[in-house]
Amino acid sequence: MSSELNTLKDKDGNLLSPVLPEEVKNFLIDIDGTICDDIPNEEPERMATAQLYPDALETLNKWYDQGHIITFFTSRTEDHRAVTEKWLAEHGFKYHGMLMGKPRGGNYHWIDNHLVKATRFKGKFTDLIMANKNIEVFEE
Repeated sequence: MSSELNTLKDKDGNLLSPVLPEEVKNFLIDIDGTICDDIPNEEPERMATAQLYPDALETLNKWYDQGHIITFFTSRTEDHRAVTEKWLAEHGFKYHGMLMGKPRGGNYHWIDNHLVKATRFKGKFTDLIMANKNIEVFEE
């Protein structure tokens, strides 16, 4: 799989934001409570010893090896970057990047001009399956 970005242009020939090939997924993965114990920023001393969710490591590294993009997107702050990178390395996670400072509190509603698919983590990483669910959309 190629993760090269495809160039897009509007009807007047102006460049638009590039996109990945359709077969490549750009995964944004939370850390706390998703790949390991849920550790709040108020207790950073626990971050170095958080317990790994083994199925997360296996699944995410498989997706990485398949050519998908893995980026961790966490509410941890920049002050927690070093301990987080060390923890990820010690556990063998393969990834492309990490974005710190995700808004806290959940109830996320992502609005974007690109296709966004969201999957709520409920305790176990597996391969993704197709399912029909109701979602909120803008009125046409």
